[in-house]
Amino acid sequence: MAPAVLVLAVATFTVVTTEMLPVGLLTALGDGLRLSDGTAGLTVTLPGLVAAVAALVLPVVVRRADRRTVLCALLALLAGANLLSALAPTFGVLLGARALVGVCIGGVWAVAAGLGARLVHGAHAGRATAVIFSGIAVASVLGVPAGTLMGSLAGWRWAFAVMTGLALAVAALLALLLPPLPAYGAVRPGEIAGLLRIPALRSGLLVVTLLVTGHFAAYTYVRPVLERVPEIRTEAVSGLLLVYGVAGVAGNFLGGAVAARTPRRALLTVSAVLAGAVLLTVPAGGSLPATVALLTVWGLAYGGVSVSAQNWLMATVPAHREAGSALFAGVFNAAIALGALAGGRAADRYAAAGALWLGGTLAALALGAGALGGGRGRARGARTG
Repeated sequence: MAPAVLVLAVATFTVVTTEMLPVGLLTALGDGLRLSDGTAGLTVTLPGLVAAVAALVLPVVVRRADRRTVLCALLALLAGANLLSALAPTFGVLLGARALVGVCIGGVWAVAAGLGARLVHGAHAGRATAVIFSGIAVASVLGVPAGTLMGSLAGWRWAFAVMTGLALAVAALLALLLPPLPAYGAVRPGEIAGLLRIPALRSGLLVVTLLVTGHFAAYTYVRPVLERVPEIRTEAVSGLLLVYGVAGVAGNFLGGAVAARTPRRALLTVSAVLAGAVLLTVPAGGSLPATVALLTVWGLAYGGVSVSAQNWLMATVPAHREAGSALFAGVFNAAIALGALAGGRAADRYAAAGALWLGGTLAALALGAGALGGGRGRARGARTG
């Protein structure tokens, strides 16, 4: 695979790892800044909301700019936001830094996703796009245990400091390895909204919204859940989240293989497995083996979400890949924010188990929405499974 494609995967990994970092640091953040779990969860909610807007707006704003310049600037901004997070004296300053992170997330998702076909031509273009998106999938499942480990070894501020260095390094690699990428087929004003007239795309976006909202309603508060299992020591939580992450990487590649043939069926299978794992984690909370098994299945299922959803949605709009990617990124990040916010309210009112019940229920609704909407209005020529 071309080095330019691989460095784009590293860039997407870096921004999404930064986005997910507070999940593994939730307890430490709450203790350090004297916050409840629900309030600390706003550090995931806010960047998700900002990213949702940035993903839709930024491709239009920078439509004439060289994509290499845009990506380098976004990674430099990410480094500054992480440094500000590491030094934040108050929760308000931390939230301001996390808002800047949201700009970077939305911009990188929307711009980088459409570059695979420009960097690798012919039959391998689809694989290049999948590799770029794999950075998102891997970060979603490895970013949390990495943050937890860094936080437990050196404290939550040093976790953000490490991400500062990584973002700077990636910005330098992008400048070195990416060729000039002048604006080509840029997103036009109104193009993204126009895609919503495609029924198959709307159906897929509804499934993604419910599934991702459900996942993050539960997963943002998974650390407090694990800390309440009688046989799990606090220092062992990072190891359990690493198990989840490894399972998620496996799920990414397994889901990708299935989604290449039948993306809709792959995403609905993921929805069913994820719903079952999340809901069963609540009654299994008194058993260490059951909790570990369900956390592993949960990671395996979520690892397939990004690649399955990407394949389904891109198949419906093959002629509008950058606009489709922007819309996908906007909806995905809005769902992350909504999930973290709703889960926080549930956690504050009903304890951490309330967030799991909410998340599992939403994932089950995603399965129902996909099953009911799958037979209506597919895009012409699109294979959605």
